[in-house]
Order: sequence, then C-alpha cells, then structure tokens
Amino acid sequence: MANHSPITRRSSRQIMVGNVPVGGDAPIAVQSMTNTETCDVSATVNQVNDIASAGADMVRVSVPSMEAAEAFREIRKQVSVPLIADIHFDHKIALKVAEYGVDCLRINPGNIGRDNKVREVIDCARDKGIPIRIGVNAGSLGKELLRKYAEPNAEALVESALRHVSILDKFDYQDFKVSVKASDVFMAVDAYRRLAKEIEQPLHLGITEAGALRGGTVKSSVGLGMLLMDGIGDTIRISLAADPVEEVKVGFEILKSLKLRANGINFIACPSCSRQNFDVISTMNDLERRLEDIRTPMDVAVIGCVVNGPGEAREADVGLTGATPNNLIYIGGVPDHKVSNTDFVEHLEKTIRQRAAELEEQRDKSRSNDIIQKVS
Repeated sequence: MANHSPITRRSSRQIMVGNVPVGGDAPIAVQSMTNTETCDVSATVNQVNDIASAGADMVRVSVPSMEAAEAFREIRKQVSVPLIADIHFDHKIALKVAEYGVDCLRINPGNIGRDNKVREVIDCARDKGIPIRIGVNAGSLGKELLRKYAEPNAEALVESALRHVSILDKFDYQDFKVSVKASDVFMAVDAYRRLAKEIEQPLHLGITEAGALRGGTVKSSVGLGMLLMDGIGDTIRISLAADPVEEVKVGFEILKSLKLRANGINFIACPSCSRQNFDVISTMNDLERRLEDIRTPMDVAVIGCVVNGPGEAREADVGLTGATPNNLIYIGGVPDHKVSNTDFVEHLEKTIRQRAAELEEQRDKSRSNDIIQKVS
C-alpha cells in the first residue's frame, strides 16, 4: 500500500549500463562491488550472483591487471547482471574488458595518460555503447589540487571531476556518470550538490569507506538521505566493511524509506514494550530471515499490541496486531482472521507469501492491460 515519493528528482541525461537505464526517469539503481580476488573466477562468480540475488542492478569488479582482465572474460560468461570494470591508469585493460563484454568502465580519463590513449578508450566505448563512470575520491586527489586547496574539500572534489569531464567533452563523449565520494558526510554532500548544478549527466552516490555494518549504514543513510531528499542521485552504492550483500540490502532500505524504490517487503514494526502480546523482536528477526527472497513490493506491519496495531495494520498489505487472547491478522487493510502465539510465525510467513503472490498477479494483469492499451 506504499504511495509515491514526494521527492522531485533532478533531471539528468539517461545512459544505459547493459540493460539497466540510469538517469532520466529511470528508477535509482543499486549496486555493489565484489571483494573477492578477481582472478579467483569461481569465488567472484559466486559473489556476483549473491549480490544480484539480493536485488542489485549492477555489480562492479576490480580489474587491476591483464590477468584479472582474462578472469573477467570468464566471469562475464557466467553471470547475467550488468558488470562494471574498475580500472586505474592502464588503458589497455579498459580495451580488453570492453572486448570481453563489460557494461560500464569506471576509469578516470585524466589518469589514463596521453590524448591518443584516451581517444582509443573513448572510441572503443562509443563503438560498443559502453558508458564511463568518472569516480573522484577525497582520498586520492591529485597533488596539484592538494597544493591548491591544502586539504581535500568539496571544491577540490568538484574541480577534479570537472577536469575529467572536460576531457570527455573534448572528444564529444557524453555517455558517462560521475561520483565525488568522501568519507566525511558534509564534504560528500556539499560536493554532490555543487556538481549537480554543473553537469547534466547522472550522479552515482556514495559515502566512501563509510565503516563497518552499523556505523557505515548510519553514515551512508544520513549522507545519501540528504542528497536523495534534494532529488540528487541516479545510482547508489553503500560502502561497508561487510558482506557486499549487506550493501545492497541497506541501499534498498534507504530508497524504500524515501519511497523512491520498492524491492521486497517494507517492514513496519514496533520496538516492543511491556504491552506486547508476543515477542516482537524475535518475530521480526525470524520473518526477515525467512522472507529475504521476496521481491514483491509490499508493506508488512508487525505491532505487538492493540494501541497502534490496528492503525498500522490497516495501512499495510499484511498486518499483525497483538491482542488477547489471540492476535489479529489484517490482509489488504481489513481484519481477516485470528491466530494464537503457537507457531504463528510460520503461519504469518505463509500468509505473507500468499499475499505477495496475489499482489504480483495483480501487477502482471495491470502491466498486460497497459500494454494492450498502448498497442490499441
């Protein structure tokens, strides 16, 4: 029963990363990056598939050497999600992964070297329809900019980005996106806000090196939340010292909280108190684990008592309200049936899955009707 976001997004040029549109009116894309050794093809393929299964729209893979480029060739054959190759300095690696089917090149033109090398990469990208991501990071600003600004700041990040953009402009290449990441929330937010006024291309958001799972989630949520509320951002990556799958989960939770993207269940749950008629915390932990595979956008309310329960349940696709002697389950905002505390989590899981199937069927019919109307 989720409604649309009140946020007006920044207008940007649309590019294609494989079959995923980025920018324009496309949904904000969620991505992550592998942390396996790329030359370990099996481990990297497994992780790419895990990240994709969590809902990621695209996955970035580091390709630091020609050996890694050859491994990338095998990885590309075994996965279907769009792949971004992370490359620094060596233009020959960029040309090689382009030959092997990369969907986007993360490479800063100013770091490649002479114009002939840059032109070679851009001509190849243009010929194969491969976009480029310019990635500026506060931790790796050039010496000249550090001399000019004394220390990393938003102005330095933007100037660095625009220098790279000017190189692509010189070769009349416009299919790119840009990131200006910093581990400092204020610096990153300031840089993105400045850059959003300077270019029309999509922006890839991230608070780089944000930290471990808990701290990094909070820092990323604050920084990206401010930017997304401004309508800024076309792709996001949550940089966590954690399993990349967690990055995807957090990314979607941020987007769901702002009603910018729906992917799976949006849980509404009380923090629990002495009024609860069942153990809310263990119930939620169990439900999240059991229902991770559901991709149908839906709201599920789990409230431990009758004070706030009925109100939240009426607004959800499935709602559970704690009551005495039996808990009450709402479906589609209407009281449907009661259930005791005995094995009710398994019953609730079954109810949610059934409702998800019904909602998916309704969406399929709606999409079919839309297609028929367009054809006629």
